[in-house]
Amino acid sequence: MGVSVHPARTANDALAQLIDAAGMSHHALARRVNVLAEQAGLCFSYTHTSVTNWARRGMIPRHPAPAFVAQALAEHLGRPVEPAEIGMPEIRESPDQLGLDFHRAAHEAIRTATQFWSAVHRRTFVTSAFAVGAYTTPVTRWLAIPADPQAAHSGRRRVGRQDLDELWTASADAQRWDSKYGGGTHKASKVATFLRERAIPLLNGDYTDPVGRELFASTAELARVAGWSALDMGHHALAQRHFIQALRMARAGGSLDTGCHVLTNMALQATLRGYPSEAVDMAEGAYDRARHEAAPRVLAFAKLAESRAHARLGDARSAAAALTASERLLERADTNRGDEPGWISYYTPARMAADAVEIHRDLGLSAAALRWNSRAGAMSANDFTRSVGLRMTVLATTHLQNRDLDQALAHGQRAVTILSHVRSTRATDYLADVVRAMAPWRRDTRVTHLSHQASKVIALNR
Repeated sequence: MGVSVHPARTANDALAQLIDAAGMSHHALARRVNVLAEQAGLCFSYTHTSVTNWARRGMIPRHPAPAFVAQALAEHLGRPVEPAEIGMPEIRESPDQLGLDFHRAAHEAIRTATQFWSAVHRRTFVTSAFAVGAYTTPVTRWLAIPADPQAAHSGRRRVGRQDLDELWTASADAQRWDSKYGGGTHKASKVATFLRERAIPLLNGDYTDPVGRELFASTAELARVAGWSALDMGHHALAQRHFIQALRMARAGGSLDTGCHVLTNMALQATLRGYPSEAVDMAEGAYDRARHEAAPRVLAFAKLAESRAHARLGDARSAAAALTASERLLERADTNRGDEPGWISYYTPARMAADAVEIHRDLGLSAAALRWNSRAGAMSANDFTRSVGLRMTVLATTHLQNRDLDQALAHGQRAVTILSHVRSTRATDYLADVVRAMAPWRRDTRVTHLSHQASKVIALNR
């Protein structure tokens, strides 16, 4: 069995106190740790004496036993418990690697997600670097096997309908606030706290296969929203980890809709980070793997992401083909709505047209971009604050391609006004693009004034 190492000089009071709070005997804790290890394919034979040594002598069992001890206590306490909280900090891997694993086994996936979401509040992930190569294994494994065979789990707490509804409501609320005011708002960013405090105990609870599938799907959507909010604030390494765990939860739930949507979000992130070629592969893979089962609107969004990536590569023909496919799928979705997930309702013909403006702007086709803008129609800045602000920045740079400074200034000024109410690094990056594109007219006093106003908005989001 895993013998204890690194004996401490004093008793582990933190562990002893949590054992008392959980109401567990040393014998019961040892037995539960052995069961969890067996479920993970390991063979431990801890006894009540082992637990006594951990609590009274400060001995620490070898990896991965500390995680099992924390999980066993968490089941009884009804809240997440980290190994560090019980005086057993794990040193298996550096914080830079936490959250990047995509395990084949569901129980290992739950453990990885638990570890990551328990530590996600730390600033380590905010300062880490995005690495597109970290997506290779998760994408490959999801494309190979997008659904686990079963999702039932045995635990102390029974998971029911009310729990699932709470998760869906939390993700929908966070998505609305993120869309309206950006990922930096309190209500959008607190979804990470919800994952830690509510989702983790449920994942480690007791549920049947049907309940488990919905539990994993709803948790995946929560993690996706958390990832997009982090991306929106420029925390791309953090977003990447949320997306990887979201994709793994989607696989655990056997949800092709959810998995396709998460992978599409990953493709969009790769495009924004300057990896459009990899983004094309992700978006195509998301569509091809799910096209026989996912809802048309979900597939349409995957094609939109593919089009955006092709545009960044300068491939007008492929971008047009993907955009046309997205439009046809949207028409099918609007004609026969059927049973589609509520979380994809935001992708409408107006949203597609607004993105098509950017696609054609990126291709240098300003006339086509402005035609698409007329199709997008008016959007309420009260309901879609960030989206309207982003659209104004894209229109400003489109008009600059036509050397139309007056129109560019008008849209740029509106973008500044709107985005001053948003907390989104992504949106202000777009605003900075407008300022850079106006460099040839920098001696114009109107450009100087706009640049000064834009710099204030940008500073608020740094």
